[in-house]
Amino acid sequence: MGYFERALLAAIVIGAGAGFVGALVVLRRRTFFAQALTHATYPGAVAAAAIGVSVPLGAAVASVVIVVVMAAIARVRRQGAQVAAGIVLTGGFAAGALLQAAIPGLPVRADSLLVGSILTVTDGDILLAASVGLVALLAVAAFGKEIAFSTFDPAGFRAAGYREWPIEVLVLALTAATVVSALPAVGAILAIALVAAPATAARLITPTYRGILFAAPVIGAASGVVGVLASRALAIAAGPAIAIAATGFFLLALGISKVRGLPLNRVSIPVETAEEARTA
Repeated sequence: MGYFERALLAAIVIGAGAGFVGALVVLRRRTFFAQALTHATYPGAVAAAAIGVSVPLGAAVASVVIVVVMAAIARVRRQGAQVAAGIVLTGGFAAGALLQAAIPGLPVRADSLLVGSILTVTDGDILLAASVGLVALLAVAAFGKEIAFSTFDPAGFRAAGYREWPIEVLVLALTAATVVSALPAVGAILAIALVAAPATAARLITPTYRGILFAAPVIGAASGVVGVLASRALAIAAGPAIAIAATGFFLLALGISKVRGLPLNRVSIPVETAEEARTA
């Protein structure tokens, strides 16, 4: 397989996985957390590159530390998840920039860590992204009713005797894994585009929970393919091209929703799904 064909395959796999998990992120209103996570994994990626280990591995270790730090900040009185995400976003990215400046002769280019380099992804990068996507699919298949119940009726979820934190941890873990697997392709800055834009576009064109879970990965994969093809045709960087393609799909979906008169923020969940979750 040539480098360009490998890049297209990576775009499809990473875009679909990010879109699928992004649907959970957007519906549960955790987009700011995902953005903070993408930026704050930067120092882990820099450190991994400096010592010669896998960049996704370094980002994964950083993501675990970040989630713990954010959870601790969020528990401080008069603080919250948004405050924690904002602190981690700026602090983590600044730490990465300082670490990069302090390490002369970094074996990888800084822009490849920030905006990715999908044309140089390896088979291992694609396998990692595919594995994360498969785990996310299996998790939703196994706990989809509970995730939907918790997302759309958190008060009822608690009243039914469920604990929210296992579902929250599951979604956050899937988010972190997805961000890490997307880093080689789109980097620390642009990963949020593949997580948020396809899912938001899907929410604009379909009003159902299951419809969003189906449409978001399709739009994510399409964004990746369009971005890679545009990068080759126009001789531009693939990572930014993918981000722009994802933004373009969002704007297209916004226009379609305006024409069709769909409500922009309303998502319906099948009644039987909620009832099944309550009685499970």
